Amino acid sequence: MKKILLITIGILLCTINSVRACTIFSCSRGGEVFAAANEDDTTPFTRIWYNPSTKDRYGSVCFGGPDMQVASAMNEYGLFFDFAAANYDLSKLKQLNLYKGFLMWDVLGKCKNVKEAIAIIKKYDYNSPSQVLLADKEGNSVLINPEGIIEKKGEFQVNANCNSINGKLSCRRPEIVNEELSASKTVNVDFFKNILNKTHQEGDLPTLYSTICDLKRGIIYVYLFHDYNNVYTIDLKAELKKGYRIENLADHFPVSFAYESFSKNHSLYVKESILQEMKTKGTDSTIDHYLAESNKQLPQNKNLDSALLEVALQLVKYSWNEHTHGGMWDYWFSFPKGYEIQQYHDPNLKSAEKIFKYLSEKENPDPKLKNFIYEMYGYINLIQGDHKTAKEYYNKSVSNPEDSYKVTLIRGKEILSRIK
Repeated sequence: MKKILLITIGILLCTINSVRACTIFSCSRGGEVFAAANEDDTTPFTRIWYNPSTKDRYGSVCFGGPDMQVASAMNEYGLFFDFAAANYDLSKLKQLNLYKGFLMWDVLGKCKNVKEAIAIIKKYDYNSPSQVLLADKEGNSVLINPEGIIEKKGEFQVNANCNSINGKLSCRRPEIVNEELSASKTVNVDFFKNILNKTHQEGDLPTLYSTICDLKRGIIYVYLFHDYNNVYTIDLKAELKKGYRIENLADHFPVSFAYESFSKNHSLYVKESILQEMKTKGTDSTIDHYLAESNKQLPQNKNLDSALLEVALQLVKYSWNEHTHGGMWDYWFSFPKGYEIQQYHDPNLKSAEKIFKYLSEKENPDPKLKNFIYEMYGYINLIQGDHKTAKEYYNKSVSNPEDSYKVTLIRGKEILSRIK
């Protein structure tokens, strides 16, 4: 049970754009325009999802972790963005005009270039501790952070994060990018791949994947786990014609011992294995099998309930992503937009409901975790239109404030104020 508690606390404390160390840059010269990035983080299992255009949004492709936060993206008009973690303390900034959801997601869906994007972004206070590089196929790019907007000067712009020690950067990644781009007038995929190779990371915070985006042609070259010999090439317009879908990025690459070893040592590996089994053996039969295994309470299943909780949450994230044409689960991140409940039904919600119901009825020595599960079971019933059950379980989740996570109390009380 300690395992499930630790993982869930990690989930509850997650923040928007909680990316770690990354190296990102854009470059426009000789009529060519590229953006490239190394995405460095501790959590493998990267997702990629394709979002065809709708009457309200431009088509796009997004990259992110299992939580379905957008770490980087490009739309059908060649507008690109990518986040790098930063150390801005939002509590020290007077931010009064906050966007109700994920601002950059709406920028991606409604803007064709940097100029249009800035017109929207300037209407709000940028409420992320990270810094984002925004670039377009016309060669424009800017860096955006809570303190303002920095326009590109010259042919390239770099967005990288290194800790500052005694006024000096603790790593040379930004310097290497600047040196390479300044010393050459070359503009091609191999040149940018070489820069990514020189700035990739290994060890506990490795480069999970790398991208080189040809913004004019709408082509993306993707590399997995700092292996620059194998590439997955995306022709965005062609891929969008195939329809909406979520994929595991690793499925597009040959087996890699290094990546497999890193993934198998991660706390989410069991959850990911169950999700993979659901694809091959069917969702219902797989869930029924693991619920039965959980009931046996065997020593080898000590972490199974943790994995099942993660599976249920992942199914809700998948469901919400599809329902919003690629968007992330606003409720999970306590965005005001997340309380504007939209009722709908789909198979992923029903599967998640089965798991949450099982876990809510199972004895649990951790009252905070139990109340969190009550909250999730209440939520899953609410969006499917069962207000009676939703109200019952939301009331349970907040009945003893000292036994509830702060985020459960905040969300629970807000939802109860809205349920009729």
